Amino acid sequence: MACLRLFLPMWKLLQRFSKLDREARGLFLRGVVLLPLIAVSVRVRGFRGAQAMLERFLRAADRDSQPAENTTATNVSRTARMVRAAARYGLVRPTCLEKSLALWWLLGRQGIASSVRIGTRKSAGRLEAHAWVEFEGRALNESAEPHKQYAVFDAAFPALSQK
Repeated sequence: MACLRLFLPMWKLLQRFSKLDREARGLFLRGVVLLPLIAVSVRVRGFRGAQAMLERFLRAADRDSQPAENTTATNVSRTARMVRAAARYGLVRPTCLEKSLALWWLLGRQGIASSVRIGTRKSAGRLEAHAWVEFEGRALNESAEPHKQYAVFDAAFPALSQK
């Protein structure tokens, strides 16, 4: 009976996964693999080193491609949703910075320019930091708008430029 209790939730997750379109499944799987790699890279290299390493793995073709305008919103939304799912169901519990770097990189692979933003605040005498990804001035990996409670660094960290 205990085996059945473990199997049923997994079966439901597999059913949900199989209902996703091909692109969403690919983004989810890339996210599941990418998030632990980014977690290790951030711990070893730091934020800027991890971001520089990720950028090296973007081909020039990825940065130069221009997605069709009507598919950009769909791709951005799908990518953000799949990174959230990969963070929830993956092997690691990534930080907001690690999730943001994964989303930023996956968008860059699709030729979609975005930037990682970092803000800080003081809460109960402690300094807190938060990271998110912005696309056209909108925070992507936020369900609400908690990022508005943070003092944002003046400049976005290097964005993937569309040439």
